[in-house]
Formats: sequence, structure tokens, C-alpha cells
Amino acid sequence: MTLPCDWATPPSIQCSHRIRFYSQIPMTDGIRSPQKAEAGDAVAIVSPSFAAPEFFPEVHEQAMRRLTEVTGLIPVEYPTTRRTSSPHDRAKDLNSAFADPDIRAVLAVIGGEDQISVVSHLDPTAVRADPKPFVGYSDNTNVLNWLWNNDVAGYYGGSTQVHLGPGPDLDPCHAASLRAALITGERLEITEPGESEDFGKKWDDPAALTEYGEREQTEPWHWAGPELTVSGRTWGGCIEVIQWMLTAGRFPTDSSVLDGGILLLETSEDLIPAQEFGWIMRSLGERGLLAAVDAIIVARPPTQDFEGQRTSEERRTHRADQRDAAVEIAHRYNPDAIVCVGPPFGHTRPQWIVPYGGIMTIDGARRRIWADYD
Repeated sequence: MTLPCDWATPPSIQCSHRIRFYSQIPMTDGIRSPQKAEAGDAVAIVSPSFAAPEFFPEVHEQAMRRLTEVTGLIPVEYPTTRRTSSPHDRAKDLNSAFADPDIRAVLAVIGGEDQISVVSHLDPTAVRADPKPFVGYSDNTNVLNWLWNNDVAGYYGGSTQVHLGPGPDLDPCHAASLRAALITGERLEITEPGESEDFGKKWDDPAALTEYGEREQTEPWHWAGPELTVSGRTWGGCIEVIQWMLTAGRFPTDSSVLDGGILLLETSEDLIPAQEFGWIMRSLGERGLLAAVDAIIVARPPTQDFEGQRTSEERRTHRADQRDAAVEIAHRYNPDAIVCVGPPFGHTRPQWIVPYGGIMTIDGARRRIWADYD
């Protein structure tokens, strides 16, 4: 697509020297990292948005078996896990999971589009008293942001219905980051898996249990900005959901809460055009959020779905257009930000689960990324 003329991609920002600088995490940082689970512990499996297991139980049940095989954890379902329910009832299950001392982590089955109406029913008392890992992405940006507002870190990624149930097995990067988020708390380098799919087999197809979707070779990540190394706490998520949250007033008015942080952005299966992505990102800039952070990571975007499949050239163009919009808008509002476009933590598979409110480190000189899951 053709971007407006003032969105033309600027020349790559080059440093005149290769000095590496390590930023400091603010001492006033009050976000708490949840305690890890142990093998044999119970973990909640919830559907805060779409109750996919109601319609595709075979994929869900395979996901539950694999969760135990990979982590040793015991999944516990709730009344709305397999039932389309009201926002109030879904919030009731979340509140129960967060309050139950025997539940040591909470995993979302999948996203959806109305979780924003669940958040107003959530009770922060339990999560403040006993923080536990919450794992989800897409529409689960709502719950992750709610936890972040209550000084509790979570993990972005990990839909059991998408990344545990389908296909012949878990992707290695997903399994490693899932274990790190829930159990081991180790530090991992976020690397490129080398292949990607935008969607798998349809879940009502028996092949979904044994086969991946169509995968293609990936491109190298795109880097822009200074050759520095920064470490900071993350915030962000699915950019369409971020727009909803800001409209609903679910973010502090003072953008300085993100000072020195790392902004995570990704797009959903709605496949918004690069121009719309840029418009939303521009709004984040006007709000002061882009200027506050030290680095911005934009995930590899999905480029097609079951209804609208594209040629490989069309898919490359979609990714390139979004990349160019991301870099231009980021440096319009923050010329000193490190920008990396391409790491797979969003709506593609394989997927890395990454800290949300936890620490990530971005090395702009060596072009490497690490995530701390402690």
C-alpha cells in the first residue's frame, strides 16, 4: 500500500560510535513478580473472552494433556471455561481463580473481543495479596493491563487453544518460555524460530490435532535506532485492544509511568492495514507513551486468514508496510528509541511468551533480546 507522503521511511539512524549503554530500572518500581508454580500444583484454565472449548473440545483436551506433560501442572477448569457466559460470570471465575490459594497460575484458553467488559467486575484484593502468573495475549491485554495497574506482572502469549492443542507438538520456543513463565523463572534469549504460520488447521478438522498450518521461512528482524542496550519493564499488547483500553480510561493519565520501559506492540487476526496501525501508534505518540519508553518491539504480524488468503508477495508487502509505519512513527515521537520489528510474540506461530510488566533487555548493537521470567 502507499503511505501518506509524511510517513516515508526515514534513513536508518546510525550511531557515530558503538558505545553500549545499560539503562537502570527505576528504584521506585513497585511491580511485583508472581511466585512460580511447582510440578504437581493446580493451575486455572479460564475463558475470559471466547469459550473455544465449548465448540472445539478435542483441541482443548489435547492442550490440557500437553500442559501437564510439559510443565507437570494440573489444569483445573471453571464453570465458564467451556460455556459461553456473561462478562459477570467470566469475571467471577477469574476472581475465584485468583483468590484460591491452591491455584498457582491462571492460563487463558484464548482471546476474543469483549474482555474489556469483564475487567470492571474484577476484584484486585486477591491478586494484590497473592500474585500468581497470568498467561494470555490478544484480548487478554485487558486483564494483563489490569494486573499491571495493580502492580502485578504477567506474561504475554500462551493461548492454550492456539499454541498447546493444535499440531503435532508444542513449538520449542513456546514450550521453553511457557516453562520459564510458570515454573523455572530463568532468563532466555528471544530468538527467531526461522518459520511461521498465520493460522493452523481449522479446529473442527481432525488434522488440527496432528498437523501444523502452512509455514513459510521468516525474514530477519528489522532494527532501527541507537546502538545501545536498555533494560526495562514491559507494557503494551495487541494494539487494537490498547486503543480500546485507552478509550475506556484504563491507563494512568501520566505517561511517565512508562519512563525507561519497553513497549510491546502487535496486531490481531483482524489484519488492520499499515495505515490504521500507524494512526493508532500516532495516537500513542500524542499521548506521550512513545516518548516515555527506551525501546519498542513490534511483533511479526499475521497477514492472512481462512477467508482472505494472500500471495507470498502480498504477505511480504503487508509486513513491510507495517514495519515502515512502526519505525517512522516511533522515531517521529522518540528519535532515541531502539525499535525492533519482527520477534514472534503475537498472532503468529511459533510464538514466544514474553514478560508483561517484567524485565526485557534490548541490545541494539548486537541486535539481541533477552527476557527475564523471574
